[in-house]
Amino acid sequence: MNSNEELLYEVSDGIATITINRPSARNAMNAIVRDGIRKSVNLFTNDATAKVLIITGAGNVAFSAGADLKEMSDQKLTIPPDDFIPDLKTHKPVIASVNGVALGGGFFLAQQADLVIASTHATFGITEARYGRGAPWAAHLPLMTPPRIALELLLTARPITAVRAHEVGLVNYVVSSEELQSASQDLAQHIATNAPLSVAAGKAMVHQTLEDLLGDARQKANVLWDPVYLSEDAQEGPRSFKENRAPHWQGR
Repeated sequence: MNSNEELLYEVSDGIATITINRPSARNAMNAIVRDGIRKSVNLFTNDATAKVLIITGAGNVAFSAGADLKEMSDQKLTIPPDDFIPDLKTHKPVIASVNGVALGGGFFLAQQADLVIASTHATFGITEARYGRGAPWAAHLPLMTPPRIALELLLTARPITAVRAHEVGLVNYVVSSEELQSASQDLAQHIATNAPLSVAAGKAMVHQTLEDLLGDARQKANVLWDPVYLSEDAQEGPRSFKENRAPHWQGR
């Protein structure tokens, strides 16, 4: 096991597991957690004994509520680096085991996974508009769901249920909270028994096709969102969250 208090990583029977361990903060990703995820993904990628990675959150309330808004407010973060929310890029399969809310950057973590299994009480939302922040990472979303679903998530900032996420193709399986851990392990073990070269090539083919379709969509999205990140509203959103009050938008 390689871990700190806020990010846990372990490998057992060929299955690696990353657990965001900040349940009191709804598993929001601060700098320690983000760095821990990057290091854990690197360990997984280079560990020949680890066949499949599961990423989840501690407790049964939150997978991850996204980036730590209090930390962002303290740092007066403007345009985040492209890797601000950790990249789960690896040639081996990744499963998101979503045990509660997956919001903002937490949604992005689940979006990056190859397969998603969610508990019935899980929800998925792009809440950036609620806090004046940006979501260039959602450039993939119109290919993963109907465009109107992507627009609903981006414009309303309202989460959707696990059942609806399954209906629109964001989630592979929905199970009870009690079954989530065992169902995630069963899915991972099923993949791990297959031929590794075939599994890796299948994953690479799908991702290559998506990249061919997207082209430079992410770079173009960054251009659209940069003025949002640089606005006064982008500071007001995290500040209002930290101060536990409604934001005062200025549209600038």
